[in-house]
Amino acid sequence: MAHKKGQGSSRNGRDSNSQRRGVKVFGGQSITAGSIIIRQVGTKIHPGKNVGLGKDYTIFSLIDGVVKYERLDTKRKKVSVYAA
Repeated sequence: MAHKKGQGSSRNGRDSNSQRRGVKVFGGQSITAGSIIIRQVGTKIHPGKNVGLGKDYTIFSLIDGVVKYERLDTKRKKVSVYAA
């Protein structure tokens, strides 16, 4: 039996925590004010009506309502929240 672990086993075992990005609330779903709709890197989806944009590009609801995904123009998308 070896008295020491294999070389390098103590050097392994480090990894960063997952970022948990993506769409949290889909179109047609109801949402409360302050709830996160999307976590993203950059403005893949732009903020629309009644929606705020955090400094890390997180999109969140400013009012209680229903989420709706729309086109901003031919290339860009936006998300809005409308009062139910």
